[in-house]
Amino acid sequence: MIKKRMVLRFTKKTWNQPIVYRLVKEYNLAFNILKASIFPKEASLMVLEISGAETDFDRGMAYLKGCGVVYEPLEANIKKDENRCVHCGACAAVCPTEAISIQRPEMYVVFDPEKCSGCELCVKACPPRAIIATLSSQGA
Repeated sequence: MIKKRMVLRFTKKTWNQPIVYRLVKEYNLAFNILKASIFPKEASLMVLEISGAETDFDRGMAYLKGCGVVYEPLEANIKKDENRCVHCGACAAVCPTEAISIQRPEMYVVFDPEKCSGCELCVKACPPRAIIATLSSQGA
């Protein structure tokens, strides 16, 4: 069994197709929607936690590619710039999944991409702009 958090980017032509439905029905994959920005006739995206058998997952990803849906792991879209971070903890205070936490007693901000849901609340809360998210800034 495999479970991955993936970003799916839909084009202007694929935004209204039952693509995720087919992942369930034809590829036996389960999903949890973590974030969705779907706009009629525009490039759109979904952040999904997808789980299933590894062979089904691989077949499902091949199906997405064939449909023209660009996909990538969520962690490729959320980064913490260690050189900019001042370890103020503002990002940790707003993180609903505890993907960002304070390591004590050092008071060091730690980012765990495995827990991240891609909500981008940390991006808005970070004074030095050390959290970089390319979810909504990249078009499909």
